[in-house]
Amino acid sequence: MQGWFIVIVALAYVTFLFVVASLGDRRVTAHGPGRPRPFIYALSLAIYCTSWTFFGSVGLSSERGPEFLGIYIGPVLVFVFGFPLLARIVRLAKTEKITSVADFLGARYGKSFTVAAIATLIATIGAVPYMALQLKAISGSVSLMVAHYTGAPPSFDPFVSDISLIVAMLLALFSVLFGTRHADATEHQDGLVLAVAVESVVKLAAFLAIGLLVTFVIFDGPGAMIDTLAADTRVREAMSYGTSLATWLVLTGLSGFAILMLPRQFYVTIVENRSEAELRTAAWVFPAYLIAINLFVLPIALAGLAIVAGRTGSDLYVLALPLFTGHDLLAIIAFVGGFSAATAMVIVESVALSIMISNDLVIPLFVRRLVRSSNSENENWSTLILNVRRAAIFIMLFVAFLYYRASTDSARLSSIGLMSFAAIAQFAPALIGGLIWRGANGRGAALGMAAGISVWAYTLLFPSLAAADNAIVVNGLFGLEALRPQQLFGTVAEPLNHGVMWSLSVNALFFFFGSLSRASLPLERIQAAIFVPREAGPMPSLRRFRTSTTVNDLKDTISRYLGVERTERSFQSFEATNGTALHGYEQASMEVIRFSEQLLASAVGSSSARLILSLLFRRNDPGSRDALRLLDDATEALQHNRDLLQIALDQMEQGITVFDKDFRLICWNRQYRALFSLPDEMGQVGVSLDRILRHLAERGDIAPGSQVTLLNRLTSFDGPWQLELKTSGRILELRSAPMPDGGMVATYADISAQVAADLALKRANESLEQRVRSRTAELTRVNEELAQAQMLAEEANLSKTRFLAAAGHDILQPLNAARLYCASLIEKAGKGAAGEAAVNIESSLESVETILGAVLDISRLDAGAMKPEETVFRLDGLLRQIGTDFQPMAAAKGLELVIVPSSLWTETDRNLLRRLVQNLVSNAVKYTRRGRILVGVRRRGEEAELQVIDTGIGIAPDKLNTVFREFTRLEEGAREAQGLGLGLSIVDRIARVLRLEIRISSDLGRGTRFSVLLPVKQAQEMPKPAARRAPRRASATATGLAVACIDNDARILEGMRLLLEGWGCTVATYAGSADIEARATAMPRPDIILADYHLDGETGLDAVVRLRALHGESIPAVLVTADRTAEVRTAAAALDVPVINKPVKPAALRSVLARLKPLAPAPEQSAAE
Repeated sequence: MQGWFIVIVALAYVTFLFVVASLGDRRVTAHGPGRPRPFIYALSLAIYCTSWTFFGSVGLSSERGPEFLGIYIGPVLVFVFGFPLLARIVRLAKTEKITSVADFLGARYGKSFTVAAIATLIATIGAVPYMALQLKAISGSVSLMVAHYTGAPPSFDPFVSDISLIVAMLLALFSVLFGTRHADATEHQDGLVLAVAVESVVKLAAFLAIGLLVTFVIFDGPGAMIDTLAADTRVREAMSYGTSLATWLVLTGLSGFAILMLPRQFYVTIVENRSEAELRTAAWVFPAYLIAINLFVLPIALAGLAIVAGRTGSDLYVLALPLFTGHDLLAIIAFVGGFSAATAMVIVESVALSIMISNDLVIPLFVRRLVRSSNSENENWSTLILNVRRAAIFIMLFVAFLYYRASTDSARLSSIGLMSFAAIAQFAPALIGGLIWRGANGRGAALGMAAGISVWAYTLLFPSLAAADNAIVVNGLFGLEALRPQQLFGTVAEPLNHGVMWSLSVNALFFFFGSLSRASLPLERIQAAIFVPREAGPMPSLRRFRTSTTVNDLKDTISRYLGVERTERSFQSFEATNGTALHGYEQASMEVIRFSEQLLASAVGSSSARLILSLLFRRNDPGSRDALRLLDDATEALQHNRDLLQIALDQMEQGITVFDKDFRLICWNRQYRALFSLPDEMGQVGVSLDRILRHLAERGDIAPGSQVTLLNRLTSFDGPWQLELKTSGRILELRSAPMPDGGMVATYADISAQVAADLALKRANESLEQRVRSRTAELTRVNEELAQAQMLAEEANLSKTRFLAAAGHDILQPLNAARLYCASLIEKAGKGAAGEAAVNIESSLESVETILGAVLDISRLDAGAMKPEETVFRLDGLLRQIGTDFQPMAAAKGLELVIVPSSLWTETDRNLLRRLVQNLVSNAVKYTRRGRILVGVRRRGEEAELQVIDTGIGIAPDKLNTVFREFTRLEEGAREAQGLGLGLSIVDRIARVLRLEIRISSDLGRGTRFSVLLPVKQAQEMPKPAARRAPRRASATATGLAVACIDNDARILEGMRLLLEGWGCTVATYAGSADIEARATAMPRPDIILADYHLDGETGLDAVVRLRALHGESIPAVLVTADRTAEVRTAAAALDVPVINKPVKPAALRSVLARLKPLAPAPEQSAAE
C-alpha cells in the first residue's frame, strides 16, 4: 500500500464531507431543519472528541490507567447538572446577537473592544497548539501506515511527507466554502453542523470497531483478555499508576471550562442552537456519546502494551493493533476514524476563530479610518468581512502546521491538548464572574485575562517549545530559581497542575482587584443588569430620546455589512413584531437604535457594532459628539432608579404586582413569588394573569374553574378580600387598584397568623368563663406526664363514646326482647310468686334501660350524632309541657311546682332544649325535701335567662365544678335519692350542642339555681292548627286485633308474638319484604303493622309501604326502633307512622294499640275487601 493510496483515502473522505455539507444546506433551505435536528445538534457537540480522544486517550491510558477519564467527567457534569447555566447563556446569546465567546465577554463588559480583543488573542494562541495536535495525529497515522506496508518511513516526496499540510489546506477550503457563506455569524450553518454530526458517528463507529476487534478477535472475549493482560508487567504498572487528587480536580475543572469556552464548543453549543428543546436533547445524548466512545479505551491501551510494545508510539495503538494483527480493512477504518476526529475539530475551530478575528480584531482596528473615508459610503462591507474570515482560516491553519513542525516529536497528544485547555480556562474568571457579580467591569476582565495568559505562556507554553536544558527552564528567568517556569516561587507539582494553579490564581486576583480599582462605566452597568438580572421588570425605554440620525441612515450603514436584502427583511420583522411602521426620513427612536446595534452585532460583533454606530452618530450630528455616551448615562440612570425601586419593593412584607391593560405582568417583587410559591417562568415580564391563575388551579391552590371568579374579584377594586391557598394552607389578603393606563396594581399580605389568632380568640370566647378558670387551674397542677396520660385517656374515652353511639341499636335489641318476654310472663303468671318475680325482673330491666338510655344519650352527644334543628318558638308552650310532665312527680313528694308564664320567643332546637330543662327540673324534684320549685324566664337585654330554682339540699361551693361530670354524685345527694350521676352531664352536653351558656349558683342547705341563657327573637305569627278529623272513640283493649310484626331478629319477633297473643291479638311475623313477598298469597290482612326500622338491606318503612300496597293504604302502622335520630322520625312522619323507642314498654305499646284500634278497618270492611 503506497503513500498515494493514503492520500486518496484522505481526499475521498474530505470530498464525502463536501457532499454531506452541501446536501445538508440544500435540505434545510427546501424543507427546514426537520425533526432530526435536535439529534444532529447533539451529535455535533461531539466535536469535543478530537484526535486527542481517538489517539491521545489511549496513549495516556497506557501509562496512567484510568486518568484519561478526567477529561470527560467535567463535560458530563456540566450537561447533566449545569442545564440552567447553559440555557441562560443561550438566551443571552440570542438576545444580544452574540457570535463567539470573545463577543460574549465583550458584550458583558460594556461592549468593550479591549476585552473582546484580548479574548480573541487568547483563543487563537490556545487553539494553534490544539489544531497542531490534529495535524500531528494525521501525520503520525499516515507515517505508521506507509512504514508498515513499505517497510520504510515515508520518503521526502512533498505530497506524502507533508500530507498534513495538504489536509490542512483542504480543510481550510472546506471551512471557507461552508463556514463563511453569510456575513451574519448568527445565521445557522446547517450543512457544516450536519457534516460535523456525521463525522461524530464515523469516529464513534471506528473506535467501537477497533474495541470489538481487540476484545473478541484478538483475545477471544473479555475473560481471556483480562487473564492475558493481568500477566503482563507493563499492564500492571499502568493500572497501578496513582493519579493524585489534585490532578483529578484539575482535569475535571479544565474539561468543564473547555466544554463551554473552547471557540468551537461555544460555536456549536451556543451559536448553532435553535431552541431549548435541542439543548434538552443534548443534555442526555452528549453524555451518552462520551460514555460510549470511552468504553474500549482501556482494553485498546492495555492490549497495545502487550502486543505492540515499543514498535510505535502509544498514541497510535488504535491504528497499530489492526495493522500488526493483519486486519487491513479495520486499519483503514481506524485511519478514517482518526482522520475524521481531527478534521471535524479543525473545520469548526477555524470557522469560530475566523469570526472572532474578523469581528473583534480586524474590523475594530480599521473601522474608524474606513468609515471616515469619503469613498466608504457605498462600499460593500459584507464582502470585506467574509474575505477577512477566509484569510484568517488559511493563515491559522498554516500557522498550526508550522507549530506542529516546530514542536518536539516527543510531545504527547494529551499534553498538547491539556495545554490548550489551560489557555482557554483563562476565560473562566471573567465569564463566570460576569454572570454572578454585577460589580465586575472591563478593566478587571482585561487585566485578569492578560495576566493569566502571560503566566500560562511562561509556565506551560514556553517549556513545551524550549529544549529540556534551556537556561531559563533550568535556572529561571534572570537566573532566579524562584522564577523557574515549572517551579514558581518553589512550588513543586506536576507541570500541568502547577501552570493551571498559578495562571488561574493570578487571573482571578487581577480580575477581582482590577474591577474594584475603578467604578463601572454607564454602559458596563447597563450590560451588567442584562447579564446579571435582578428579579424585576423589563429594561427601561427612552421613548423621548431622539437623534438626528434617521432610519434610512441606519439601514444604509447596516446593509453594507449584511446586504440590502437581509437588512430590509430584518427591519420588516422588527415592524411586525412591535406593531409599528418605520418611515425612512424620521428620526430613529431608542428602540430602533437598540435593534440596529444588535443586528449589526450579528455580523461584526458587539464591540464593533458599538463603534460603527458611534461614528455614524458623530458624522450625522457633529454637535453631539457624545450622543451615545449621553444615551448610556441616561439609560444607566433609569436603570439605577429602577434598581432602587426594586430594592425598596423587595424590602416590603407584602407581595406586589403590576399588570398592564392586557393583564400581563410588568413589575413585581420577590415576596409575591414567595407567597404564591411560583416557579421562575411565572416571574417573567409578559406572563398573563390568566396563566398564573391556571397554574394555581392545576397545582390545587384554588378550585378548578374559579379563575374567572378570582379575576372578577381582582378587577372589581371593591376593597380587601381573602384567598386561601389549599396546598400551603396560607391565607392571603388581596387588595387591588386601577392604574391610569388601564392596568392594575395588586398587593398580597399573609394574614395566616392573624386569622389563626382570631379563630382561637373566637373559640375561647365561646367557652364558659367558669370552665376556662377551672381548666386553667387544673392545667397548672398537671405536669407533663399527667398531661400525656390525660391525652391517652381522652382518646380512649372518645373511642368508647363512638363505639357506644354506633352500637346503640345492637345493645338495645336484646334488652327489648327481654322486656317483651318479661311482659308476656307477667301477663301469664298473674299475682302469684312467679308474677312478683317477673315484676322484679321488669323493674331491673327498666333500671338497665334508664342507665343505657342515659349512656347512649351522652355517647350520641359526644360523637356529634345529635344535630340541632333550630326553630323560632314561644317559651311559654315549652314551660307548660314541663309543668304537665312533672306536676304529678312533685305532688307525690309534697312539693309545689310553680311555672311562671312567659311571652318571650327564642330560636334553638326545641326538643333538645326541652330535654335539657326536663333534666334540670327532674334533678330539682329529686333533691328537694320540702318547699317549692320555680321555673320561669327573665329578660336580660338581648337574652332570655330560663331559670330553675329549688329549695333543696344545695351544693357546696367547692363542688360546683364537679356536678357536670358523668357518674359523679355528691355525698349529700347520694343519701337523698337514688341516681346515676348522668343528668347534669347530659345537660352540659346538650348546652354545648346548642351553643348555650349554663350558669349555676347554690347555697348549701338552702337551694340551687340553674340558668340557661337563650337568644331573644321577635314574636312570630302563630300557625293556625290544621283541621283534624275527629278520631273514633278509643277502645280500652287490643283484643281481636290482627297485628303484623316485622323484625330481622327472631327473638324480638317471638317475644312480641307472646306478648300480643297474651293480649288477645292475632300475630303474623315477618323478617322483611322478601318474607312478605313469599307469603303474599296466604297472608291475612293485618289491622296494625309493628315494624323495626333497621332490617337486612332495607328499612321497616319500606316493608310498611309494601304491606300497604298489598292490603290498602289505610292500615295504621307503628315504627318500633332503637334509632332515636331525627332523620328516622322525619321519615316516619312522612308516612304518618308513630314511633316507639326500644326497649318497648308494654304499657306504652298497649296504649298505642288501643289508640290505633279505631283506625283499623272494620271486620265487615275487611271481608268486603
